Amino acid sequence: MNWLVKEEPTHYGFDALVKDKKAVWSGVRNALAQKHLRAIKKGDRIFYYHTGDEKAVVGIVRALSDAYRDPEDASGKYVAVDVAPVQRLPRPVTLAEIKADAAFKDFPLVRIARLSVMPVTDAEWARIEGMAGKAGTS
Repeated sequence: MNWLVKEEPTHYGFDALVKDKKAVWSGVRNALAQKHLRAIKKGDRIFYYHTGDEKAVVGIVRALSDAYRDPEDASGKYVAVDVAPVQRLPRPVTLAEIKADAAFKDFPLVRIARLSVMPVTDAEWARIEGMAGKAGTS
């Protein structure tokens, strides 16, 4: 499966993940985002999206684990996933570019703007990679 996770770059940007080599993806509290996080399996591909002023897909990470109980959550209701960086995209793909492409009309990033963890279809994945690569080669 493919996923997208969102983070404020001033809180924990992609470069910080690259420096750390791996991280526990935790702190997700939205019920739908938690449902998606629970579905992540070791080896899944994940786009890293910077929120805030940037609003762009900037990199690719891989799930190092299946979802497990969030160690920061005393209630035991929430899960976390270990992730590691794979690569920075040749260039960021902005939310504006994604919204301007009719192929993404059903993409959760467009439809449910505040959702922090969401599935990405194989077609959406390939299209975002293509958008990042085309600009990187011109």
